[in-house]
Amino acid sequence: MHPLRQMRHPNRPLIGYAGQRGVVLLIALIVLVALTLAGVALIRSVDTTNLIAGNMSFQQSAIQSGEKSTEDAVAWLLTSSTSDLNNDNATNGFRAQRADPATGVSWDAFWTATLAAQAKTLPQDVAGNTVSYVIHRLCDGVGPTSTVNCSLSLEKPRDSKGDPTAFPETKTYYRITTRIAGPRRTVAYIQTIVTR
Repeated sequence: MHPLRQMRHPNRPLIGYAGQRGVVLLIALIVLVALTLAGVALIRSVDTTNLIAGNMSFQQSAIQSGEKSTEDAVAWLLTSSTSDLNNDNATNGFRAQRADPATGVSWDAFWTATLAAQAKTLPQDVAGNTVSYVIHRLCDGVGPTSTVNCSLSLEKPRDSKGDPTAFPETKTYYRITTRIAGPRRTVAYIQTIVTR
């Protein structure tokens, strides 16, 4: 028999293995479970972040589409005659009289109940947004503009030197309310006040 070779007795355990009872295996399983839970939490966090970023992207797209329709409404206001602005014009979503939601009513509920039938709706854009708008002249009634029934801006026109003239020029306020309905049930509202 070779002197370096040890013979093991069949009924005697090797030295060093006598005290192990599977503790290392138990600890390894606990660590694996903890790592798995951390991985699942990380994946859920990334998914939530992506969902939030996607929703913000849809919201920004909706707002950009709404700004384009506001430009369309302003262009119509600037090219309309005074008689057009004294009476309702359904084809352009124009109302010569102010309409506001009652106290406690949201703009979305007010739009659905009242303004949707009065609005001008533009074709759906490439981003999937459908834009509608209503222009309200901020007056209490239809007919010619007056300081009694309308919200007016009293601006003093300037002469050729830039000095204010003696007689103020009155301009009527108009409110453009734009509703944008987009993908993933995105709904956004934009309101713009302009004078003419």
